[in-house]
Amino acid sequence: MSKVWFVTGSSRGLGREFVAAALARGDRVAATARSTASLDDLVAAYGDAILPLAMDVTDRAAVFSTVRRAEEHFGRLDVIVNNAGYAQVGAVEELSGQELREQLETNLFGAVWVIQAVLPYLREQRSGHIIQLSSAAGVIAMPLGGAYHASKWALEGLNEALAGEVADFGVKVTIVEPGGFATRGGRNPDPLANGHMARTLPAYDDLRRRLAALVGGQPAGDPAAAAQALLKIVDADDPPLRVLFGQGFYPLVQQVYADRLKTWADWQDLSAEAQGHPAV
Repeated sequence: MSKVWFVTGSSRGLGREFVAAALARGDRVAATARSTASLDDLVAAYGDAILPLAMDVTDRAAVFSTVRRAEEHFGRLDVIVNNAGYAQVGAVEELSGQELREQLETNLFGAVWVIQAVLPYLREQRSGHIIQLSSAAGVIAMPLGGAYHASKWALEGLNEALAGEVADFGVKVTIVEPGGFATRGGRNPDPLANGHMARTLPAYDDLRRRLAALVGGQPAGDPAAAAQALLKIVDADDPPLRVLFGQGFYPLVQQVYADRLKTWADWQDLSAEAQGHPAV
């Protein structure tokens, strides 16, 4: 049976490929973006199967009204893809308060508003699948990405809690963690070049150069392939809570988790002392 999708950040990159893949297989899509002009070709190709909607995820009232319009138009909502977001780049010392707030307003609060807006419909129909686009940056952290990591790590915890809250209603949650994808006209996904840059302090210039050499050389994933992978997730009877898109970060994630476990184990004596109990 065909599904009805609600996708944020649909104008380009992964979001647009998700919309195109869903339409190509006969699903219907409410595709939202700040500007929907880039969706005109999909409207011409698929007609009433796509409903383009201009929406800013940071505007809570607009999110609720847009979700309501989509549900009224299609009669139901099945797959919710929280994709809208961007990367703020800068050392923690370099970030302005405004830059940090705007990062969280879009990446975190925007996702929350969508979740809150769709859940009454999903609970009532006792079905639905919320797809949260996180990132490998939601699992590991690198210098100069503090604001972006803060937003994605917050989304990871929020959606893990959400999964436990909505399971009894038949609603599923999957956190998708892409590595690097060519989402800007095929360019290599180097966040140091493609992100929103904070003011730069000379003290961090050497670090910037080292990271640019490390990250900029990584191969870019294909957003169209990611869209096909997402179709398999939304069709799965038992979809994963978390899934990495792309292989490059998996060994790094393994090492990061191994290092965390080792550090906690190495400091267990102190952990016991901190609770007022002798070490076992």
